[in-house]
Amino acid sequence: MPSLIWYIIIGISFLSLIAYFFQEKFIFKPEKLRPDFQFKYDVPFREYFFDIEPGVRINGLHFFREKPKGLILYFHGNTRSIKGWARYAKDFYRFDYDVVLVDYRGFGKSTGKRSEKEMLSDMQFVYNKLKETYPEDHLIIYGRSMGSGFASKLASDNQPRYLLLDAPYFSFIRVIERFLPMLPLRLVLRFKLRTDLWLPKVKCHTYILHGTRDWLIPIRHSEALQKLNPQKVTLIRIIGGGHNNLPSFDEYHNFIRDILKY
Repeated sequence: MPSLIWYIIIGISFLSLIAYFFQEKFIFKPEKLRPDFQFKYDVPFREYFFDIEPGVRINGLHFFREKPKGLILYFHGNTRSIKGWARYAKDFYRFDYDVVLVDYRGFGKSTGKRSEKEMLSDMQFVYNKLKETYPEDHLIIYGRSMGSGFASKLASDNQPRYLLLDAPYFSFIRVIERFLPMLPLRLVLRFKLRTDLWLPKVKCHTYILHGTRDWLIPIRHSEALQKLNPQKVTLIRIIGGGHNNLPSFDEYHNFIRDILKY
């Protein structure tokens, strides 16, 4: 009869196959919007479409001020679309910054097949387009949760004024390992998003905001990231903050205000 170890190996192999082929359904929880969906907000905004290549179109929203101090390029988390995430634009808009939010492939009105390499390339394309209008030292990159990986990679390859990370992960592998510790994730996971490799290459100052009660991505991820480049990374702890509620804390808004005034 097969030994218990044999059954364990078979079980792990089966789970690994499921994880490899179905991981996008577990990682990405997009809200899809009809191409003719009309965004409505009570402040001035424009809708953008970035045509990357045939079949790939990235949708974005641009909330603008009359005389902006700069522009925040905002990368959201793994759920919903910019329709809902746009409410966070006011956190920067009120300090006289323009804000651009974009949807990843398969989110909202954005189209295209997802891969880590291509999604990162999409964000560089968007950044290059924004540089045609804004001086690069007026650009600030903001990444929230899953978006922190995209933000870190973009900042490592460019020269923005600041990088702001909201509840970032050390690497996507480390996040998934908490829930699937038995799987060979370095082989199975196609979306690794190695913030730990990219952050040390970021030349501008990085500000990390993280809640001390974040159960999904514990604050130890940010503490480990700070140690990679302590001279250029400031970790701001939001006492009592969770993963999805930092904007409900006055401290969060005070820190954002203090960062943006320089």
